[in-house]
Amino acid sequence: MSEERPSLSAERVARLSERLDRPIVLVGLMGVGKSTIGRRLAAQLGRGFIDADEAIEAAAQRSIPEIFEQFGEAYFRDGERRVIARLIEDHDGVIATGGGAFVNDETRALILAKGIAVWIDCAIDTLVERTARRSTRPLLKSGDPREILTRLYEERRGFYAQAPIHVMSDAGPHDATTMRILEALEQWL
Repeated sequence: MSEERPSLSAERVARLSERLDRPIVLVGLMGVGKSTIGRRLAAQLGRGFIDADEAIEAAAQRSIPEIFEQFGEAYFRDGERRVIARLIEDHDGVIATGGGAFVNDETRALILAKGIAVWIDCAIDTLVERTARRSTRPLLKSGDPREILTRLYEERRGFYAQAPIHVMSDAGPHDATTMRILEALEQWL
């Protein structure tokens, strides 16, 4: 028997949306569901959604794996920082970032100063299962995904923990995580 989670009424969500004065920026490892949850969160709030990785690909006119392969991670991170800065200035909805964006000192400082950072956290087993669905993750191409994700989690956890809001995503439907974020935002504001 599953436990029913309380949900925010439409009126509470509308009041929450009215109180938001800057974009919500989702951070966390690849596979936690930032894009899927971000779309649902934006829809709930009546706000726009943008995926920073998609914006980077559009600006570069290359896929992220191509950018990594041709120019390296440092080049990618610099472009990622510039695109996220533009998105934060131009966007008042929900922004999903790539897994490594919040690790960059300048990008993290920008997000913390001008956005509401939400760390979506997830168990490694769930991440391994989710990331296996797509073969477009450059950082997972060089070895065992479980080992790489575990290492990345350990390396990045301290950075992600600087986000003022921390929400767990489980293997279940993303709607539950979306509701946890709305509840956390309401408490934080």
